[in-house]
Amino acid sequence: MKSVLIISFSVIHSDPRVMRQVRLLENVHRVTVAGYGREPDASIEFIALDKPPAGLLQKGIWASKLLLGAFESYYWSLSQVRHAQHLLAQRSFDLIVANDISALPLALELAGSRPVLMDAHEYSPREFDDKLLWKLLFGRYHHDLCKRYLPRAAAMTTVCQGIADEYEREYRIPCKVIHNAPLDQKLSPSAVDADCIRLIHHGSAIRSRHLGVMIEMMKHLDARFTLDFMLVETDAAYMAELRAAAQADSRISFIEPVAMQDICQRLNEFDVGVYLLPPVNFNHEHALPNKFFEFIQARLAVAIGPSPEMATLLRQYRCGVVAESFDPQALAAVVQQLDATAVACFKEASDVAAGELNYERGGQLMLSEVERLV
Repeated sequence: MKSVLIISFSVIHSDPRVMRQVRLLENVHRVTVAGYGREPDASIEFIALDKPPAGLLQKGIWASKLLLGAFESYYWSLSQVRHAQHLLAQRSFDLIVANDISALPLALELAGSRPVLMDAHEYSPREFDDKLLWKLLFGRYHHDLCKRYLPRAAAMTTVCQGIADEYEREYRIPCKVIHNAPLDQKLSPSAVDADCIRLIHHGSAIRSRHLGVMIEMMKHLDARFTLDFMLVETDAAYMAELRAAAQADSRISFIEPVAMQDICQRLNEFDVGVYLLPPVNFNHEHALPNKFFEFIQARLAVAIGPSPEMATLLRQYRCGVVAESFDPQALAAVVQQLDATAVACFKEASDVAAGELNYERGGQLMLSEVERLV
């Protein structure tokens, strides 16, 4: 057994991608996990990192450093980085897994001559490139970190081919793809009621995801269709706006979210997983999120906009419909054509796809990289 440190500046127990790394490695190596939140239910050592709120003066100093291009100074002055340094500086590990560019400089410093595996959850330099202030402050900063530190990683993985291609094009770093797919849930497609076809969307209530377009879509569907939102209330104000927008349509409901490990089982009660994500920035354009694979593992039909990464897999496995555009009427047009027979066929196709689009496969690639590096 080797010692492996997983670092992620995220809430570990609710971060699906990091938790899959934990589950994959916890019984193979001695695993230490550093991140935010409570200790996950796993056979690991957990190191809770702290990110205290910054005052106006500190925020002003940080903004000045970003504007002036003092990116190294900015990074090493971040309270969460300094706290992690304090807790981990005297420790030694055979391998460190750094989740996203925010963890990579720290991981490389802690590793010394030992290897670091970089796992990119997003394309960091263009994560919110639709926002001018973000581009001005953080776009340049993330680009600088990538240019400076990615070549020093022993290996790199990411979530989809489009993002892998961009990292390779921009930074000349070979990048392997491990999808955000859960383990095969071993479920069966549920029956479809011809008079009530149940649509579902789940995830976080994040304003930049423009979830209101799916409420707009419902205005163009007949009475056979219902839509349930199962959302984590990360933005209370936005959640209230969504509820208000849906109030006039009794077919739209908001249901309580369930624990991460129970998502697919809950989704299995529905018929069609729906996701319409306008490509307002690079990462939205190349989105291939957890929820897409959870729809498939739940054995649902899938209805999406023409997001290229999702559409490629959906067409390959023939498990749903793709709208011609990101307009809500366009998605409604393809959903409206569905009947119980079509939905049942798509559910059966998802059942087949679930045998291939799962972490049993992606995990083997991750594990082979880990074993090669240690």
